[in-house]
Amino acid sequence: MRGTVCLVTGATNGIGYETALGLARLGARVAIVGRDSARTRASAERIRAAVPGAVVDPHIADLSAQAEIHRLAATLRDAYPRLDVLVNNAGAIFDHRTLTVDGIERTWALDHLGYVLLTLELLDTLKASAAAGGKPRIVNVASAAHYRGHVDFDDIEGARRYGAMRAYAQAKLGNVLFTYALAQRLRGEGITVNALHPGVINTGFARNTGGLFGTAWSLLRPFLTTPEKGAQTSLHVASAPELDGVTGRYFSHSKPKASSSESRDEGVQERVWALSLKQVGRSG
Repeated sequence: MRGTVCLVTGATNGIGYETALGLARLGARVAIVGRDSARTRASAERIRAAVPGAVVDPHIADLSAQAEIHRLAATLRDAYPRLDVLVNNAGAIFDHRTLTVDGIERTWALDHLGYVLLTLELLDTLKASAAAGGKPRIVNVASAAHYRGHVDFDDIEGARRYGAMRAYAQAKLGNVLFTYALAQRLRGEGITVNALHPGVINTGFARNTGGLFGTAWSLLRPFLTTPEKGAQTSLHVASAPELDGVTGRYFSHSKPKASSSESRDEGVQERVWALSLKQVGRSG
């Protein structure tokens, strides 16, 4: 990975942090994105301390807000003439339905549309890597929760019926659908796009929830996989030489796996693609 530039979102803790640390250990220049300035800069310092000589650049943005994503992408395009790996990792689960500044339900906005808009904003930078002889990769951290998900096109934002896990599973299904739709569009461009399940990890994942779900998650936490182990699939998909040219796949435990039947429905893929582009103000 020496000489490459990698971007990891949601990198202040958990899987994102361990992914960024792993990429730095492989010799990459790593840009990390977090919402909180102090925590993001502290994470960059921790990686530098753990990997002497590592180049780690902190960037601050709330990826649930589209104006923030546009600002971040402009900064990244100016800072990096090429981008070799984009790891879309930032996400959360929320037990109460709230709207973002863009008027979109927060889970869908952060966990799905954040991936879509940032990726599209950085596509030219990824293409620049391919043109320079690189083999750029887009890695979308989804979840096995997508097997429980269903895209409710009549109530995509849960205005009539909202549940934390229902919204999260739908957004993670959105990640996989987006992966497949984008992979088809990028064939021949030299850019690969894959999705993955990192495992059920002991992180701050459910810190935004309370009630029975939050309590159950707290009780389960001591039995969950460590973030370091959880990051292994992200690192594998981002860096394994044998995955050069492999695109439009879903991985679990660093191995290809069949995703849900709904995620493989090309009609649903196209509907989610069109809806997502409309929601982020893009065309094509």
